[in-house]
Formats: sequence, C-alpha cells, structure tokens
Amino acid sequence: MSIMSKEKSCPDATLTVEGKSYSLPVVCGTENDRAIDIGTLLQQTGYTTLDPGYKNTASCTSDITFLDGKEGILSYRGYAIEDLAEKCVFIEVAYLLVHGHLPNSTEYENFRQLLKRFALIHEDMIHFFDHFPPNAPPMAILSVMVNSLSNYYPEMNDDPLKNLDVTAARLISKIRTVAAFSYKKSIGHPLVYPSPDLNYCGNFLNMMFDRPVHPYSVRPEAVAALNKLLILHADHEQNCSTSTVRLVGSAGVNLYASISAGINALWGPLHGGANEAVVTMLETIHRDGDNFKKYIDMAKDKSNPFKLSGFGHRVYKTFDPRGKIIKEACDDLLEVLNISDPLLDIARRLEEIALNDQYFVERNLFPNVDFYSGIIYRALGIPTNMFTVMFALGRLPGWIAQWKEQQEDPHGKIGRPRQVYIGEPSRPFVPMSER
Repeated sequence: MSIMSKEKSCPDATLTVEGKSYSLPVVCGTENDRAIDIGTLLQQTGYTTLDPGYKNTASCTSDITFLDGKEGILSYRGYAIEDLAEKCVFIEVAYLLVHGHLPNSTEYENFRQLLKRFALIHEDMIHFFDHFPPNAPPMAILSVMVNSLSNYYPEMNDDPLKNLDVTAARLISKIRTVAAFSYKKSIGHPLVYPSPDLNYCGNFLNMMFDRPVHPYSVRPEAVAALNKLLILHADHEQNCSTSTVRLVGSAGVNLYASISAGINALWGPLHGGANEAVVTMLETIHRDGDNFKKYIDMAKDKSNPFKLSGFGHRVYKTFDPRGKIIKEACDDLLEVLNISDPLLDIARRLEEIALNDQYFVERNLFPNVDFYSGIIYRALGIPTNMFTVMFALGRLPGWIAQWKEQQEDPHGKIGRPRQVYIGEPSRPFVPMSER
C-alpha cells in the first residue's frame, strides 16, 4: 500500500492572488491534520511560499509518527507513546518503527538474534578510534564510524532497499557498540565486547561500565530506565535531524551516510544537545546557592539572553507527553538506586515555580523530555558528553524508518527548497581597472 493511498478526501482550498482565485487540493491525514498541497502553486500563480524554519510546511506524508502539539499527543504507528513506554522494550519499538507493526513472539526472537549476531564491529574499525584526538567529541566519532560502515557493507550501493531488514538490524546493533567503544577509548579503558547473554540495553551498559578490576553488575532497574528513555526518543515526526536524514536520502544517498548526516544535525545544541544544556543549567544554579528567583527573573527578562533549558517545545503547546513519563521514571530510578541528586531537587523546584507562574503558563513553557532525561543519565553513570549520543541511539530506528519510507515513496523527489532572493538587483559588470 502506498503512503498516498491512506489520505482522506477533503474539499479543495481556494487561494486568491492579485484578484485571481486558484483551487488547491487539501490533504487530510488519518488523525484529521490537514495540509494545502501547493505542488502546483508556482506553475499556476508564479509565486512560491516563504516559511522560515518550516513551521507551517509539511515536507511529506508519513505513516510513522503522529504528533499533536496542541493536545500533547504522540504515537508511533498508531500506538500511544504512554502504552509503548510502559509495556514494551526498546527493540520491540525499533521493530515497530522499521517494519510497521509490533512483532509477534517469532518475529521478536528473530530480530533479537539478528541484533546479537551483528553486535560486533569489524576489528579493523577498532583502530579508527586510535586516530581521534583524546578530547574528540563522541558525536563526531559516532558520525564518522556510522558513515564508515558503508565501506564494510557495500551491498546497499546496488539495491538500497534489498535486505533492508538485515541492514537495519545491523545498524541498530552496531551503533551501541560504537558508542560504548568511543566512551571507553576516551577514558583510556580497555574495550568490553558485547555479551551474548545480555539484552540490548543491558549489553550497552555492560560495555560502558564493566572493568577488569571492577566488574559491572547490570541492574534490571537501570535496564528498564534506559529502555524507556530510548523508546521516548525513538521518533518525533519531521524534526531537524529526521528531516536531514530524509533530505540527504532523497539524493539517493545510502542509509549509513544519511544516518551520519542525521547524527550531525542532532549534535546541535538547539536539538539533541538540549538535555546536556539542562544539566549544565542546574549545575550553575546549584553553584550559585540554589538561587531560583535570580534565574527565573533572568528567564523572564526580555533583554537577558538566558533561557530556562528544558522548558517549552517548538511543537507542543501543552505538556510534552514524554516529559510526564520521564519524570516518573526519574523519580522511580533514583529511589530504587538510593541516589540523592541535588540537581533533581533543583529541577523539581524550578518546575513547581514555573507551573505556578503566569509568565510561563501563558507562554506554554512546560517541562519537556529533556528536563529530566539528563538526571536519569547521570544516575546511570553516563557522562554529560555522552548525552547526545544516547539520544542518537534512541532516535536511530526512527531515522531508519523515515529513510525507508522516503525511498519507497512513489511520489518522492529530491529535496530542493526555493528561496526569495534579496541581494543586489541586476547590474552591469565593471572591469577591474575601473573599480
């Protein structure tokens, strides 16, 4: 079934330009979201549209993720995020995103075995780590290593969609190994290879923290918390990094290179770096004697560039549904691990103040998914410079699903936005001798 066949039929919209009316088709989604199809606008009217940041522009139709920012709704393939976070493990959700349905017991076991089979990276790739500077950002390493995988598995060059299920499992499995190895290399510790006896998240934690002189014990509570975090980050409609994956993929670029581009987009502090910014902000407030009022006042001062990190969202105009889930997970994990984190106390106090302050309420500045995720990562022992890598691990299945959908779309075209030129008007050329 093609993506377009799932659209509802809606009455056309009428656009009037310079006194002349034009009929434009309206595309209606299955959850009643609507878009005016302007595919023929330039041809009919001679006009294009200008929409900085694409706040009002749908770049594609998709059957992967639904997001309603006004109502605070998020679902993957029709399943509410609340149900998936509560009742699934991450690899079930990864399968759902890539394959379009939740796996039955046989499909789940086959997928799990593929992940186990592909957990190792080629031994030659391990030498790559030796040539990065000691302080190389983990996201830079992750991007390079993922891009390099295309050289070891070049079969996608002939037929990008052939055996994509295997390719997806390979990438989902290997990326956690690359991430853990990059951390071990950065601190000068010996590498810990994946174990066939551990599950996906347990394996990652063990590769991160096991040491010859101090064996790591994989706690089920830590595994459960990590599963939940990865599920909550698995996809989020056409955000910056996902749009990047689709845009790069539209040029016929292979999956590995497209994902590498998405990793670089996620690296930005305005996107995947937000949870790191939250922890940095909380640490700053803590060093300043927990002076909440000072920072609340700074956030409300229009002349001050300071902003409360982790509050508000580009799309959500109410509570981020992931934020509610992650706050509960944070409380539960710290209680079970018997961890007292002063940053959590600061976060709770900031949330309480903001939710009772008319300035934040009127502007829909509610805690988002990044507000508490960093505290969970701290509790798990994951350093701040790895936070965005963790985001990438969770988002990978969504990127793969989006790339696959873009490749399979019979109406797909290479991405090529237009612009409105505001430079110098046409002018005569002046020879150098006369300038």
